[in-house]
Amino acid sequence: MAKSSITEPPVAGTLCELLLGAAERFPDQDALVFPDSALTYAELRERAFERARSLVALGVEPGDHVGILMPNCPEYIELLFGAVLAGAVAVVVNARYKAAELAYVVENADLAGLITSDLASEYVDLAGLLGEAFPELAVADNPRALSIERVPRLRFVTSISAETPPGFVAWSAFQAAADETPKPSVSARIERVTGAEAAIMMYTSGTTADPKGCPLGHAALAHNGAAMNRQRYFLGPEDRLWAPLPMFHMASILPLLCCFDAGAALLSMNRVEAGVALEMMERERATVAFPAFPTITNALITHPRFPSTDLSRLRRLNNVAPLEMLRRFQDAFPQAVQTGAYGLTETCGVISYNHPDEDLESRLTTCGAPFEGIDVRIADPDSGAELPTGERGEIWVRGFTVFEGYYKAPEKNAESFVDGWFRTGDLGSLDEANRIRYHGRIKDMLKVGGENVAALEIESFLATHPAVKLAMVIGVPDERLLEVAAAYIELNPGAEATEAEIIDFCRGRIASFKAPRHVRFVTEWPMSSTKIQKFKLQEWFNAERGS
Repeated sequence: MAKSSITEPPVAGTLCELLLGAAERFPDQDALVFPDSALTYAELRERAFERARSLVALGVEPGDHVGILMPNCPEYIELLFGAVLAGAVAVVVNARYKAAELAYVVENADLAGLITSDLASEYVDLAGLLGEAFPELAVADNPRALSIERVPRLRFVTSISAETPPGFVAWSAFQAAADETPKPSVSARIERVTGAEAAIMMYTSGTTADPKGCPLGHAALAHNGAAMNRQRYFLGPEDRLWAPLPMFHMASILPLLCCFDAGAALLSMNRVEAGVALEMMERERATVAFPAFPTITNALITHPRFPSTDLSRLRRLNNVAPLEMLRRFQDAFPQAVQTGAYGLTETCGVISYNHPDEDLESRLTTCGAPFEGIDVRIADPDSGAELPTGERGEIWVRGFTVFEGYYKAPEKNAESFVDGWFRTGDLGSLDEANRIRYHGRIKDMLKVGGENVAALEIESFLATHPAVKLAMVIGVPDERLLEVAAAYIELNPGAEATEAEIIDFCRGRIASFKAPRHVRFVTEWPMSSTKIQKFKLQEWFNAERGS
């Protein structure tokens, strides 16, 4: 059985301590590896300090919110740690958002600064979208002192690019600004950072139309990364963990923190291309693969190069997928122990992984037991009464990883917490060994290829179409993405629209993963006394498909 070293060395109390401690203990070990570049822990520390000095020079104060909007790249992590070294909160923004979504998050998050990139990716022209969201940028007099009415706290925007968009601070000027801040000034800020302060804020979709900010504390993040390492993954400096998911997700950030706790290397990519990924894992001799979602794993095992790729060093594989998919994935990687997981953004990512010593059936059918220091209960979603072992109910969580509440959302927070327990909105059960079984969502949410999407957000957007009277969205199975949106629409009297027209209406206006893949038109709705019965819509769709 693998052994944990949970008490040696001490767990970092902040992300600042985590980076600086790793750089001191493992200076020449790779910290971050991309297909065409790598940074050691010592190099990452120096670059993070430089980014922090630039941020301070541009007026970022302790506690300010600094947005990062870009695809995966080394600069992403340099800037994330640069923000926290400066005493600020790194707000990692979904790079798939469109202009209206970006405008909402920049405003809601009270960003003091925002850094983007023109790096070619699966995403879009991010600087162009920001210009669309905030036309005032085009006529800004002083890029280092912006004055935009909708976002009064936003002082600067910059982009990692050779050309400088209107209203942006040039990237060369941002880098040069570091010389305006003495290094001891950053060190003094680091000394004042406490574990209780927010380090990172992520936005997650909820049951309302707009995403909600989740401030995540320094200590909670650092301790959860250590728990992942010391209680389940048992990494060492020789390990290399491939985690290709976007860095604006905990599914990438938590593995990063786990690696930093161990001095291991995180292998990342600008975008997931199966052939490039296989080549990288072989070349870098990956020991852990963290595809997390079946879309990525399927792309790997069906790629023509997969049978000839040497992945003999791979000993761990993490996936969350339906049972039969998990069996297929385990068969495809016989040299590795596949484990599952359960977690949320609100709990600093995963709170339970299977232990590698669990038997195959447990690893296929459960998400493992919670980490030490985290409690899980299954409650009746209506009464809140605790339910017995094996019975399904709402998953409630409390412990060191649980955030303190959504940003600027007191009403949502009041309904999300009960006597210190966070109500996840997820349906689950516990077995005799306290392992979590996940059974779906109570909240009206979809999970499209790993992205959380509120049905109401899509419904609200569809209602802006001139022909649409009412739209209801459900999640339906999809071979590639596991789940996609299907929209049932009632048209206005005399109006006409086709499925293709509705889908085309969404293109370029909302993130592609939110757009419905199926549209059905109705003239009557299945109703209870007061509400549309969405489960009936699900039954209609299943009957149509013969499932």
